[in-house]
Amino acid sequence: MNHLEKLYNAINNENGRRICKGIDEKACNYVPKNYFLILASNVLTKLGDTLSNPKTVLTWVMSYVQAPVYLISFIVPIRESGSMLPQIILSHYVRSKTIRKWLWVIGSVFQFLSIAAIGIIAIYFEGVTAGWLIIVFLILFSLSRSFCSISSKDVLGKTIPKTRRGKLKGYAGSLSGVLVLIAGLFLIYESNHEQNIYFYSKIIFFASSLWLISACIYANIKEFPGETSDSGSDLKEALAKLTILKTDKRFRDFIISRSLLLCSALAAPFYVLLAQTYLGNESYLLGLLIIANGVASIISSPIWGRMADVSSKKVMMIGAMITSTLGIILFFLINYAPALRNQYWLYPLAFFILGIAHSGVRLGRKTYVLDMAKGNTRTNYVAVSNTIIGFILLITGGISALASIVSTEGVILMLSILGAFGAYKCSRLPEVE
Repeated sequence: MNHLEKLYNAINNENGRRICKGIDEKACNYVPKNYFLILASNVLTKLGDTLSNPKTVLTWVMSYVQAPVYLISFIVPIRESGSMLPQIILSHYVRSKTIRKWLWVIGSVFQFLSIAAIGIIAIYFEGVTAGWLIIVFLILFSLSRSFCSISSKDVLGKTIPKTRRGKLKGYAGSLSGVLVLIAGLFLIYESNHEQNIYFYSKIIFFASSLWLISACIYANIKEFPGETSDSGSDLKEALAKLTILKTDKRFRDFIISRSLLLCSALAAPFYVLLAQTYLGNESYLLGLLIIANGVASIISSPIWGRMADVSSKKVMMIGAMITSTLGIILFFLINYAPALRNQYWLYPLAFFILGIAHSGVRLGRKTYVLDMAKGNTRTNYVAVSNTIIGFILLITGGISALASIVSTEGVILMLSILGAFGAYKCSRLPEVE
């Protein structure tokens, strides 16, 4: 038994015969190696996501190069929904491949090129030109992310057994949380020094390199040929997949639940906006919020992972309940406890709790859809689910405009109410573990 197998057995509490539930017998022999290759690649890409986050770093860079505000407002919907919308079409191509890890590798390389290009644009272009060029490469980034999203879940389902997938994602979240914590401390330290566009471009270049390193790691995964389908690749055939919403009640209920669970992701920028409103725009505040989110991942992800391997629907439900309760409490504190809303500890603490809740929601719904099916059915579930959620994100992406009509805390309250409905819908889902 080599060191990887010993470490795998230790962190998964396997003292006897290896558990290989839900994967091919041949793949069982390579589980420890594949486990740590997938873990390493996930950790690096999660850090890359943090250092090129459209809500923080990319928005800051676009403002720095004087890109118009209307273009800046597009980057979050493009980043979040652009990677989901094409999946129902791209999944046909993915399903035609017996080995699918190479699609993830290619997608990761293109994400590296896209983010690196944004770093170059930031240095050499300004104004409207810079804004549009960044939008173009962000679209390329999102399309590349689509291939990674579809193929990664299928590769994970073929190489890692059930009852181990949630734990893997939990460890990835925890380790990336440590790196995010370091990144937040670095930003706080650098806030005391003079910064220019070269500093932010270096951050973006470093973020882009993480996808290239991840591609090299992922290429070493041992994946055996799997089920394929050549049922066609045109738009008509792709859209025909949507009929599974009509025929598969369990999947339809999951989609409804997942749509309501968007509250944990959509609420985050409004928490940041509240902090800026009552505490100002000091640069160290961003570092504190990043640290709070990182610590939340470190603490909660392994716990959520273990819980998801037992009941992923309960993880989603609990995450939604925390999000909903937190938002309602914050709404009343802002409106009826004015002495508290100016306290510096309030917003990092709230962001920390929200980070815990969102980690549970994300990990729970990813584990649920993985365990709900296998083979091409899993690929169809992921593609249809992400495409529909992409449309919903585009529609609800305009929710930020509500902040100019109602109060920011009012938007948080509305999202919290949706989260309460989401928790109820999750409680009605069947178990799949």
